[in-house]
Amino acid sequence: MELSMEYQTLFNLVITLSGVLGGWMLNTIWSAINDLKKDMKDINKQIHSDFVRKDIYNGDIADIKNMLGKIFDKLDKKVDKN
Repeated sequence: MELSMEYQTLFNLVITLSGVLGGWMLNTIWSAINDLKKDMKDINKQIHSDFVRKDIYNGDIADIKNMLGKIFDKLDKKVDKN
């Protein structure tokens, strides 16, 4: 009977330790996920403030090309060119 009691105590101790270790690991993972979410929000804010969207950039480049085309057309029509 005493031998069975020692095994039960050992079993309870193993289960308790594995529960504590598992809880600590889950807490660490949960904390890391929350930190990553915060970092992603910060990066998202930074991207929107530091970088230009592609469609806006393409529109601006098209405007610049249009202006340059007009300038080159005027230069080609200039009478006193060499």
